[in-house]
Amino acid sequence: MAASDRMVLGPLVGAIDQGTSSTRFLVFNAKTAELLSHHQVEIQQKFPKEGWVEQDPKEILKSVHECVERTCEKLQQLNIDITNIKAIGVSNQRETTVVWDKTTGEPLYNAIVWLDLRTQSTVERLLKRIPGKNKAFFKFRTGLPLSTYFSAVKLRWLLDNVEEIRQAVDDGRAMFGTIDSWLIWSLTGGKNGGVHCTDVTNASRTMLFNIHSLEWDPELCQFFDIPMEILPKVRSSSEIYGLMKICPSLKSGALTGVPISGCLGDQSAALVGQMCFQDGQAKNTYGTGCFLLCNTGQKSVFSEHGLLTTIAYKLGRDKPVCYALEGSVAIAGAVVRWLRDNLGIVKTSQEVEKLAAEAGTSYGCYFVPAFSGLYAPYWEPSARGIICGLTQFTNKNHIAFAALEAVCFQTREILDAINKDCGIPLNQLQVDGGMTNNKVLMQLQSDILCIPVVKPSMPETTALGAAMAAGAAEGVGIWSLNPGDLTAVTCERFEPQINPEESEFRYARWKKAVMKSMGWETSEAPSNG
Repeated sequence: MAASDRMVLGPLVGAIDQGTSSTRFLVFNAKTAELLSHHQVEIQQKFPKEGWVEQDPKEILKSVHECVERTCEKLQQLNIDITNIKAIGVSNQRETTVVWDKTTGEPLYNAIVWLDLRTQSTVERLLKRIPGKNKAFFKFRTGLPLSTYFSAVKLRWLLDNVEEIRQAVDDGRAMFGTIDSWLIWSLTGGKNGGVHCTDVTNASRTMLFNIHSLEWDPELCQFFDIPMEILPKVRSSSEIYGLMKICPSLKSGALTGVPISGCLGDQSAALVGQMCFQDGQAKNTYGTGCFLLCNTGQKSVFSEHGLLTTIAYKLGRDKPVCYALEGSVAIAGAVVRWLRDNLGIVKTSQEVEKLAAEAGTSYGCYFVPAFSGLYAPYWEPSARGIICGLTQFTNKNHIAFAALEAVCFQTREILDAINKDCGIPLNQLQVDGGMTNNKVLMQLQSDILCIPVVKPSMPETTALGAAMAAGAAEGVGIWSLNPGDLTAVTCERFEPQINPEESEFRYARWKKAVMKSMGWETSEAPSNG
């Protein structure tokens, strides 16, 4: 085909969106922000023991290669010239921890996923070394409570329990990174000159990073006994980190030499993709977990109500850092996957919406999916999942409805906390993520919050945020982030349809159920491992 027959669209930007349950590669038009093509691959999660969650870093990398390759094929079928892809951004599941050998390029253990609970005893051991066993001891430095959720304790566990990793550290062969670091290092050459870096948003989730000085904190590294030489270099979220190196024989080989120039943890990426650049703007992403972030501008706000203080973005080496308050819920979409894969009451995730719609109510049944303990606002690792209020009348439709309602109640708890911490109640909630395709869920969310829920018609805001950061980077400069240049987004709105009294009654019952889920697990129990 002659080059002149190809569609001329101007510059394009690719985005790698590596989530907990799937990997995607998406390509956007830098001028219009239109999504042109994408490909998605589901990622296997391994549960080797109760509470353990792992993934294979090589499978993750392979899924990225596959998504890039397939998307390039789709673009060529659409007559779109892939040599117009001028930059690539990376967005990733945060906290998930990888250690690899820089001489062979091989991972030294499976990735320990953010949801994993094996480090509970590590956390308890570390707490004993803190005055008054205060979980919030490092809060003003890191924005985070001591929890199984963050990378430092996962890395500590790997150093304590995996001989190959200890050996590699002693030999100076080990590299640590969250998923963004593993991907960028691998895609920019790996053992042949790969760039070992991360960005401020991902670094802020390790518990080793000082969110004020924007540097790895020597005292924190000493406390967790982590050797600083294995840590990646911390960069801004929007700058050229390195150039893509892809086998020239592949279709995607055309991307060799394209800069990787954007990197944001998935929740920060969604904040950018939702254009929440103003102080007080917020978004809620419904993925495996549920994450509500509220931009607090250039000042870090510390929560009195169980929220995290995290870095929202730093869109350029010389640009200011912006902070956010975050409410993190461990289980959202994961509850639907559990109904599908563990209980087998549905064959596809879409069926849950159908069952819930048939029921129209949970009929007094409440589901607290505390599979990995409770995150915000409780931070209660001893909680476990419960379904209560069951009668002989309850059927799978009611349980499906209660599962969706659980996602909404958890969001309400976080929204209440954000409203208390910020003092300005949100008058609507901007939403995104895979679960927002579920209209029953979106209507329920509006009913339970008593405010409108607003969903952009292009739900891939996480990938869009990574693409924006990549396209706007110095040396790329094809995507303008000036407020006047940002494309207006078309949205779907869901307005509350029940009276607030009913909403309050159901919310009060939910809180009662949450109390019953707590204090279930003790780490002193005899191990069956």
